[in-house]
Amino acid sequence: MATETTKSIFWQGVRDGAPFILVIIPFSTLFGVVATEAGLNVFETLTFSVLVIAGAAQFTAVELLRNDAPTVIALVSALAVNLRMAMYSASLVPYLGQASVGQRALAAYFTVDQTYACAVLKFEQNPDWTIGQRLTYFFSVALPICPLWYIFTVVGAMIGGSIPEGLALDFAIPVTFLALIGPMLRTRAHVAAALVSVTVALLLAFLPYNLGLLVAGLAGMMAGAEVERRMGGVA
Repeated sequence: MATETTKSIFWQGVRDGAPFILVIIPFSTLFGVVATEAGLNVFETLTFSVLVIAGAAQFTAVELLRNDAPTVIALVSALAVNLRMAMYSASLVPYLGQASVGQRALAAYFTVDQTYACAVLKFEQNPDWTIGQRLTYFFSVALPICPLWYIFTVVGAMIGGSIPEGLALDFAIPVTFLALIGPMLRTRAHVAAALVSVTVALLLAFLPYNLGLLVAGLAGMMAGAEVERRMGGVA
């Protein structure tokens, strides 16, 4: 019975991760194109995706470097964009903290927006799952997502500038994050953080090197924390 349950959980994860294929393919292809336009070769582009595996941070770094921004600005901006991973990790500790060091390390590597968004919702809905079942679900969500991220990064790097400009693959970036963020805006603190960060980002869009995004991220986190404090914190 336990094997059947684990198998069922595995396929739940695959099914939950599968819809993201629709945006992962154009998203990763676009990154491959942008990276090669910025001067990286195919191997360097693939290495970037394998080591970092964080689309928003990768796009941020490559775009800034392509626009001749100082390396320090590119690194700080990419790190700031990826600060959300620290918050993701902290919220997954109650669910995956009892796993072995190797399992936690692998889970940390595959903690991306999609795996986190699916896993944290499913873990909350199934508090009786064992650590093994949680890990099974987490990694099965990553299965249809992460390999395609690598493969189509290479595809984008190889085809490069041959993609027609009118194809507009960049639609995948906002669509991906809207699909992830929407279901997670479940409290006033979440909504406040989203509204403040969007507003500040638009108001500071004139700043060079996308520095407005850094300020917007910090403002959003501060707004969310303040709303949560006034509401008495998390129960």
